[in-house]
Amino acid sequence: MKKLSGRGVYGAVAIGTASVFRRHCTSVCCTHIDDTEGEIKRAQAAKELAVSQLSEIYEKVSCEAGEAAAQIIELHMMMLEDDDYNKSIESIIRTQKINAEYAVKLTCDSFSKMFSSMEDDYMHQRAADVKDISGRLIGCLSGNGYESTDSAEQLIICADDLAPSETALLDKSRVLAFVTASGSVNSHTAILAAGMNIPAVVNVGDDLLNLVRDGDRLIVDGGTGDIIIGADEQTEREYFLKGEEYARRKALLLELKGKPDMTKDGRKINIFANISSTDGISAALENDAGGIGLFRSEFLFLESSSYPTEEKQFTAYRQVLESMKGKKVIIRTLDIGADKRADYFQLEREENPALGLRAVRLCLKRRDIFITHLRALYRASVYGKLSIMFPMITSVSEVEKCLEACEEAKRGLKADGIPYSGDVTLGIMIETPAAAVISDLLAPLVDFFSVGTNDLTQYTLACDRQNPALEEFADTRHEAVMRLIRLSAENAHKCGIKIGICGELAADTSLTENFIRMGIDELSVSPPYILNVRKKVRSLDLS
Repeated sequence: MKKLSGRGVYGAVAIGTASVFRRHCTSVCCTHIDDTEGEIKRAQAAKELAVSQLSEIYEKVSCEAGEAAAQIIELHMMMLEDDDYNKSIESIIRTQKINAEYAVKLTCDSFSKMFSSMEDDYMHQRAADVKDISGRLIGCLSGNGYESTDSAEQLIICADDLAPSETALLDKSRVLAFVTASGSVNSHTAILAAGMNIPAVVNVGDDLLNLVRDGDRLIVDGGTGDIIIGADEQTEREYFLKGEEYARRKALLLELKGKPDMTKDGRKINIFANISSTDGISAALENDAGGIGLFRSEFLFLESSSYPTEEKQFTAYRQVLESMKGKKVIIRTLDIGADKRADYFQLEREENPALGLRAVRLCLKRRDIFITHLRALYRASVYGKLSIMFPMITSVSEVEKCLEACEEAKRGLKADGIPYSGDVTLGIMIETPAAAVISDLLAPLVDFFSVGTNDLTQYTLACDRQNPALEEFADTRHEAVMRLIRLSAENAHKCGIKIGICGELAADTSLTENFIRMGIDELSVSPPYILNVRKKVRSLDLS
């Protein structure tokens, strides 16, 4: 029994026979052409055929995976019509007097190299899309079109990688799962797989094709990203039961997906997702989150060996905003300090770091880092519905300084001629008793509150939440914590702003009714808990 690990794309378990995907390769040779105009017409005819093929795939994906996934195929159709792409092919045919197939190959090499060299991860991934449409175009020119995966039995497809159009052509009734050596969880291929409900694991590494052979018995866990080759009977049984649990949750998703997060008496409650990085986007989408209630921006800083550039931050924020397609995304500003440390910040050792230089305090002390952070956020705001949230607030002056920093960041962008949205909303976290007690003074300054129950419990009860010896004393349901939440909700509504909860307590369905009666407008939880909270909300009648 051997185990490999990659990145899970779609949470389900598949147990079955492996089939190594061997792509039909069309050899592209360079041939001299005298009739260049005729060759250009040939290229145009092939492009029309390719667009027609993609149009059929679009309809298939739209039916099987939904409109959002189908937009990926629509993007490929648009790329085939791109003026720069087509002019490059025509120019090469005319100037070098070579065949259309080789002109497409040269254009593909040039464009994919250009995209691959870009720092922007979104643009970097477009290299795979260029290769996909170019391969299709060459296939149409040579008469060797793409063929769908076909087999009489259900198989687990293993490949070095799969292009989006190849993934779209997978026959769902005959493909148990797919596993790729390369690829990204946020690639178009991965998004398509999730939309088509096909368990998938990507970025397994070269060992995948070195170890797996046709006919091998495989277990694929699309949630954890684990691949097991030749498992024993007990292991198979364990994963079979795990697969049934995934299926139960999927059945709940099908039952609740698309239904409003509303109580029986008509009270609308936003149910959002908490994610720690861009890797959590697919889980938020899979569980039908109404938006992102907490995006922890510090992951960019914790995974870096030096301060992440404005460009790197912008790319991550843009990715989450674009992926959520107009749904609200609340990004919490940098919360470094306490238990989250990065050596390059060179923070002095503190006797009690939970009460030390952390979160907004650190940002206001290191204003240059803060302004860069805010510039990246505002730059990304044009790609979706952004809200910015400041953590660890304890005073009016802190909020005022944060607002001043936002204005400075916007002035800098305007001076540089960089666009940003004018509809960004600003909020603060209620996670200190001080913020809750003066919430009547803070509410007029911002657009929303979000209660961080983990830290609010820690600071209210004087219990270090990192100390396991205090677990029995750190009662998140303590009456003092509940009163502070209720007070914050009352003051938020008096001022006409919304209030949510983004701490772990938001997922406790035994408290859902209490929170809604307090006036909580939004519950933001880890993606796996979204459906349970939705089910609870929809069962309540508060009339």
